[in-house]
Amino acid sequence: MAVITQKHARMALDRERRKVKQDDIETLLERQKKIEAKVRDGGKLNRFSTDIRLMFSLLRDYWNGRYRQIPWKSVAAIAGALLYVLNPLDLIPDMLIGFGLLDDAGVVAVCLKLVESDLHRYAAWKELDAENTARTVSMGA
Repeated sequence: MAVITQKHARMALDRERRKVKQDDIETLLERQKKIEAKVRDGGKLNRFSTDIRLMFSLLRDYWNGRYRQIPWKSVAAIAGALLYVLNPLDLIPDMLIGFGLLDDAGVVAVCLKLVESDLHRYAAWKELDAENTARTVSMGA
């Protein structure tokens, strides 16, 4: 039986994170729907769907220059985790029914643990930004 430990997931995430370049963010944003579909249909990955949408939102705001209050190391970890999910031939090939997405879920879980405070800060910023936008629109109406 295939087992992925937190150590294996952390090593896989570190490997992916070190390879991430600025342009990889654009590639991920272009493939967002494909990754979200894989997550939605992926059993163990499905529980991370809300977190992954937040990760994509952060990457999009980072890419567009709207949100930069996050260290590159965290951006690279998020991008690395999502690139890992995108890769069907990773530590445990995704084709192995019942086991293929266990490593993907492990890598996402480790990533979330590493960037948890950054994601919380981003979510608070996003909520405040939405409130400010709504206030500005209502004042201009």
